[in-house]
Amino acid sequence: MEILKAEKLVKTFAISEKQRKSLGIKEKKKIAVDGISFTAKSGEVFGLIGPNGAGKTTTMRMLATLIKPDSGDALYNEVSAVKSPTEIRSKLAFLTTDLKPDMKSTPSIMFDFFAELYHVPKDEAQKRKKTLFEEFGIDKFADTMISKLSQGQRQKVSLVNSVIHDPKFVIFDEPTNGLDIIAAREVREFILNMKKAEKCVIISTHLFDLVEKVCDRAAMIMDGKIVVEDTLENLMQGRPLEDAFYDIYTEHMRNKGEM
Repeated sequence: MEILKAEKLVKTFAISEKQRKSLGIKEKKKIAVDGISFTAKSGEVFGLIGPNGAGKTTTMRMLATLIKPDSGDALYNEVSAVKSPTEIRSKLAFLTTDLKPDMKSTPSIMFDFFAELYHVPKDEAQKRKKTLFEEFGIDKFADTMISKLSQGQRQKVSLVNSVIHDPKFVIFDEPTNGLDIIAAREVREFILNMKKAEKCVIISTHLFDLVEKVCDRAAMIMDGKIVVEDTLENLMQGRPLEDAFYDIYTEHMRNKGEM
């Protein structure tokens, strides 16, 4: 069984003088993630949900080894992301809307590039290209310049490239952000297929509907901390997830003395 353990992740960012003036604050540092811990395993989808600025994306970037935590670690089957980032990167897929495809390339050329980057044998790469391109309908625009594709089509290309090496761990930051309802549904189905394939899938999102449809467990993040973590059934308790989140958010703000 594949297991990911986030252990007391902490990340602090410096705030420039310009930013402090803009925000009307005096603090020179902001704690974006403050001791986050959770465990995710193969064959399930684990969701991180929270308001903007809660620390979701920073957490995902630390998990993906894009940024190094100030303290804490992420263990992939007990292998440290802090000590062995290169080894970890070969085992995971990371998709974020912040990563833009090469506009002057084509889906087919980009796929071949990433296949070579991940050392996927050519015969295997071509088989995976055929399967994934057909599954997402990319075969219809495989040789079209990416600059001429829609946002949804570009997201599909990025999604396919992220899993070209058949990773054991799949990390998606806002995977359906900016997609139309058809493309978003295809991405949801892809996430569920990853689950069926016994991948360990972690997603972050602000879309309650997505969490309800794909997640087995979820954690709610506020002010860089996990305030609650449980199964979807226990979190919702027979009500919509949005209502459950708002109740927890309201209680959190009251405890801070801001409501």
